Order: sequence, then C-alpha cells, then structure tokens
Amino acid sequence: MSVDNLLVDDSCSNGSSLQQGEQKNSSDILFIDKPKGITSFGVIRELRKKLNIKKMGHAGTLDPLATGLLIIACGKATKRISEFMGLPKEYVVDIEFGKTSNTYDADGSVTPHAGSHLPEFLAMPRSHFESFLPQFIGDILQTPPIFSALKVKGRRAYDLARTGQAVHLEPRKVHVSSIEILDFSWPIVRLRIACSKGTYIRSIAHDLGQVLGCGGYVKELRRTKIGGYRVEDAQLLVN
Repeated sequence: MSVDNLLVDDSCSNGSSLQQGEQKNSSDILFIDKPKGITSFGVIRELRKKLNIKKMGHAGTLDPLATGLLIIACGKATKRISEFMGLPKEYVVDIEFGKTSNTYDADGSVTPHAGSHLPEFLAMPRSHFESFLPQFIGDILQTPPIFSALKVKGRRAYDLARTGQAVHLEPRKVHVSSIEILDFSWPIVRLRIACSKGTYIRSIAHDLGQVLGCGGYVKELRRTKIGGYRVEDAQLLVN
C-alpha cells in the first residue's frame, strides 16, 4: 500500500495545514500531526467542523499528552481504517526516571520513587541502562495501563480508575522491533521505539523503571510513523 493509492489532494504536502472552511473529498484519507493537549476524538470533532464531513474515524488513538501522526478516514474511506490500524508504529519518547505516575505519563500524579536516592540511580552509566533494553525487544507480554481506553465489563478502564475502583487488565503479547537511544541525559532518556499495534509506550516506560528499580514515566511522546507513512508528511491542525 503506497501513498499514491490514497485519496489525498495536494494540500496534504509537507508542512501544510487545514484552514477553516477548506473542502475535502468525502472519501479522503487525512494524515494529521496531532498537537498536544487534545484527544484523538477531539481532532475528529475539529475536522468535522472545518471540512463539513460527518463520517470520520481514526486509525489508532493518541493520548492527549502525545503528538504526532494520526490517520483520519472520511466517508467511504472509513472502511479502510482496519488496514491502517494493523500497521507497525514508531514513536519517539522522553522518559524521566526516578519518578512514577499513576497514569504512567506526565498527565497523571507524578511522585518521586524511593529508588531515586540510591547511588546506583544517581550515577547511572549509559551502558548499564542499555543492558536492560533487550528484555523489552521482540515478543513481550505487556500489561496495559489502568488509565487506558480498554474495556472492563463494558466500561472503559480509565473511567473505573478515575473513580478509585480496582482495575485488573491481563497482560497481552505485543511485538517491539527495536529500541534506540537517541539521547541519554540522565535521568531523562529519549528513545525511538518501533512496535506493533496495541503496544503501550507508557507501559514500556513504567516497566523499564521497575526493572531499573527507580521508577519511570512518559514525559513527552510523539508518534513519528505508521507503516510507511511519516509525520513529516502530515498536515497541521490550525484553528
């Protein structure tokens, strides 16, 4: 599947933006660079107003904290959403170690971890940190965050968690193709992670902090690729 096969007009070129009142074909696939602070459905709500198209869906949720590539299908093209949802993803994430979050990211309640005062945490060598990464590569069992959109007995897990109810989510098998260190400025580490659908980067950050014994949470997150589609070719959402 190539970009040439998608019904996207010239306004989808690199660096473009969607303006109020701009018209699109009702069978388009849109590539959006989601800004921080808005939900994925919030992006759809904005696009419906801008483009006057009611039937829309997205091919994979991004949390409000996250930015980056969001694929939106309009009209008849919504039949293709499953095609995009099954594609592998790539993310760039900043993880801060020495702290934990109940949501596993900066949108939650962030607290210092007891292990953050230990000498081995304060002087963490890059080589020691890197030695823990292989256990997160390949087919792994991952427990999703309780603050997630997964359903438990018909209700969203995050709705149950917000009301203080106990939430139990079973571990799920996901595949992580690669983890690359882009910047090591301890206690903040920037990673590029290539993974399968259904992988929670927040869980990788949390679980990595657990095995290191110092805690960790997602400080910043950006989705850079879905299959062969890059965020550099996406449109900006403009008010």
